[in-house]
Amino acid sequence: MTSMTADTTLARSSDDALRRTIAAMAGPDASPRPDQLRAVTELVDHRRRVLVVQATGWGKSAVYWAATTALRSRGAGPTLVVSPLLALMRDQIAAAERAGLRAATINSTNIEEWDPVLADLAAGRIDVLLISPERLANPRFARRLPDLLASCGLLVIDEAHCVSDWGFDFRPDYQRLTRTLLALAPDTPVLATTATANQRVTTDVAAQLGDDTVTLRGSLARASLRLAVVPGLTPLERYAWVADALAALPGSGIIYVLTVAESERVASFLSSRGHDVAAYSGRTDNRHELEDRLRDNKIKALVATSALGMGYDKPDLAFCLHLGSPASPVAYYQQVGRAGRALDEATAVLVPSDFDERIWDYFATAGIPVEEQVERILDVLTGEPQSLPALETATGIRRGRLETVLKILAVDDAVVRDGSGWISTGRGWYFDEAKWAALRKVRAAEADLMRRYAHGDGCLMQFLQQALDDPDPTPCGRCSVCDGQLPAPGVRPAAATVEAAQRWFRGQDTVVEPRKMWVSGLPGKRGRIDFLADGRAMAYADDPAWSSVLAELWRRDAPAPTEVLDAVVEVLTRWSRTWQRPTAVVPMPSRRYPVLVSSVAEHIATVGRLPLVEALTVSGPPPTEDAASSVRAKDLLARTSLVPGVTLQGSVLLVDDRIRTRWTATVAGSLLAETGAEVVMPLVVHQLP
Repeated sequence: MTSMTADTTLARSSDDALRRTIAAMAGPDASPRPDQLRAVTELVDHRRRVLVVQATGWGKSAVYWAATTALRSRGAGPTLVVSPLLALMRDQIAAAERAGLRAATINSTNIEEWDPVLADLAAGRIDVLLISPERLANPRFARRLPDLLASCGLLVIDEAHCVSDWGFDFRPDYQRLTRTLLALAPDTPVLATTATANQRVTTDVAAQLGDDTVTLRGSLARASLRLAVVPGLTPLERYAWVADALAALPGSGIIYVLTVAESERVASFLSSRGHDVAAYSGRTDNRHELEDRLRDNKIKALVATSALGMGYDKPDLAFCLHLGSPASPVAYYQQVGRAGRALDEATAVLVPSDFDERIWDYFATAGIPVEEQVERILDVLTGEPQSLPALETATGIRRGRLETVLKILAVDDAVVRDGSGWISTGRGWYFDEAKWAALRKVRAAEADLMRRYAHGDGCLMQFLQQALDDPDPTPCGRCSVCDGQLPAPGVRPAAATVEAAQRWFRGQDTVVEPRKMWVSGLPGKRGRIDFLADGRAMAYADDPAWSSVLAELWRRDAPAPTEVLDAVVEVLTRWSRTWQRPTAVVPMPSRRYPVLVSSVAEHIATVGRLPLVEALTVSGPPPTEDAASSVRAKDLLARTSLVPGVTLQGSVLLVDDRIRTRWTATVAGSLLAETGAEVVMPLVVHQLP
């Protein structure tokens, strides 16, 4: 066979594999796109590294199933797919099976299946193995990587924007891909795919893949999406608008929110209005069941965080509503891209919130290390391995922040897991201030773009295309800016729905969960905490029924307005159905709002005909907000004391202004227990997230 004939045969083999895959996944009348064929050809025939940046629904998964089919037919090993979400893995396994491939997964939920799966892989009974990037940080799995990669015929990095520092969903574990997987498999063809990468991210990912990377980038416009923005609503109007919209929208869809607490709150409110919805987040236990219910149109909507996004496959998803803005147009595009993949028209509406930017600020800095904190961590880890609790106590850095910094240091080989703890590798770590400063600047620019999008500065689809550096951005002619039309209920929700929203939100009980255990290292305090009962708060986080009142309340220290005093009494009235009636009301000495706390405590004592007991004193400044639990508890223990001669008994109501970590109530409760109080019940005006 001549070289030209051999090349023609190979090309035909790639073409045939792609056509068979497309037909199996999309029907016999579907035909491959030119860039799909080129990607498969580059992977199979030239063993190149390929980066595909194409819109959701373009058919990126068909590329790696077709390439797998062609490579396997030539005797190549199985394909290793790295996917960021379990929901995405489930859909990919189903898609692989439709393409005639045998697929399996190794993840945190099926540890008992690892050995059988790897045995099937070694025996050639599996064509595709899917793993999460977090598996690469697992020592047990990492030991198997060299042998696994040596046998692979293709490596796929799905949602590849996560590899880039500049990506909206950057994950430190994903950078292990370019550091570990690509180094262990230098001659293996690699396919990286994403629907959400601007030019900066595309260039960065391509550079990490290597100089010879083939980049295939197409238009990101979505002809089926009808975008809209509903600005200028009050907090209660936003919730009411979504409730009214659900009654009018056909089909089923997703309502995106920014936090886990918000997903639960919105789902509860919408359920109270008769809508069949459920909350969905990374903490939801029955995620698979909810995904299937939505896919089968057995539920109107899931109220979801970004945990439901990348890779979730429901071609007939009819709408995406956003109650609050993501921090960047790229993140927003990724989420609305779930809708309308197999529909002529789908609706995507943004209902922005005044509180969005606070959440943006938090997430913008959460993944950026602070040099002084890194130095503290590395100093402690020089020597013996340290557990997370011990490291938290030694550094004074909060647990969540600590875990994020450790991941960044681990990716750069500055620290490593050692048993159940962490230890320094001794290689040190260079704090690249220029890199992190540039990243902060990019995050600020992205937030400004999202702010402009929410204000309706020009065609919405064209705006998103430009934000993603689409090569051909054009006005869509059908968004709310282009045609001036909004989906029902239009500019404002029904007044009756707004009133119902206020009644519902103000009638909810916010339970303040007590701390159960003392942290280690506190003098005279250890073991279980048994003197605190469940508490109550009038409002939680950015409660829509109280947002304007709270904003005024925290502006200066003053007696609580009648509206707040009446609401606190209503909270106590509902609570009284289950509590042991208190014998006294104790105000928590506040270093910020002493007049407010006193007014609330006095009102409760008067209405409840209970004694008001000034039992506690505090001194010095309050601890910093980002201090670790052990630091806060130790500071409060040192600065809080009992008024001499105070004695209490039975249940005691402890009144405070705001609560977040619950250490103030815990330390105060421990002192009140010393005076004879059997149970301490915290009551606060505002619980912070």
